[in-house]
Amino acid sequence: MKRFIIAFALSMPLFAHAQLADSTERLVHMQGAVNFRDIGGYKTKDGKEVKWGMVYRSASIAKLTDSDMDTLKNKHIHTVIDFRGHSESAAAPDRLLPGTDYTLSPAGSDSLPDMKQMATMLKNDDFLNSFYGEKGAEYAGDRFRPLFQKLMTEKKGEAILYHCTGGRDRTGMATALFLYTLGVPEQTIEADYVASNIYLGNTMSGYTDQIAKATGMTPEEVKQKMDLRPELIRAFFASIKSKYGSIENFLQKEMGIGPKEIKLLREKYTA
Repeated sequence: MKRFIIAFALSMPLFAHAQLADSTERLVHMQGAVNFRDIGGYKTKDGKEVKWGMVYRSASIAKLTDSDMDTLKNKHIHTVIDFRGHSESAAAPDRLLPGTDYTLSPAGSDSLPDMKQMATMLKNDDFLNSFYGEKGAEYAGDRFRPLFQKLMTEKKGEAILYHCTGGRDRTGMATALFLYTLGVPEQTIEADYVASNIYLGNTMSGYTDQIAKATGMTPEEVKQKMDLRPELIRAFFASIKSKYGSIENFLQKEMGIGPKEIKLLREKYTA
């Protein structure tokens, strides 16, 4: 994985190098989960740094091993926000530590396209563009409000984990909003976002093959359409700005995160 990350970094824009270069500290190696990352360590516009060991993001945690559970315990992860839909989460329930504060936040996820619908949308080149753009702001408030509520109230010494199935789209949007709130530059936010292409490794290949068969496209063509790009997270932000006027207005109206709360979050999660 390390060699693969280094090779990929050489082909990425300069601003993305740092995100992958710190992967030995950022990536949490789990036997039963992928794309499990600490979102600490990023520099903010005012020269501070997002604290390590407080907020984590991941793909599905349904298949965590006993060793992985020890990792959760050692990292004090007793709060979990799950962005999957009802049937999606029921089919692969999270494996959690005893006493975990678990919240299912399924807004919009029950209406995600099935494989056949996605294949059609991909052929028309409008699945991810629509998911982040046209529909980007539609479910964002209801989907991400529980996370921000937990971030505000999480006890000292405890950590939060949020995830979806692949840990890239819904989870990527959540991370982008949180890092934006902390004052992290948008270039850094984009670098964290697209890094899922690497941290997911080969886990997307089976899914890509299924879509390729359904569409008649080659796996390479499907991968190109499904890869995360900075333009997608920019489209997400643009959809919020179009509906609310600004990200700040969205945070205030939908999350209850105004100037006072932003100040509290920055004091709590940056140093």
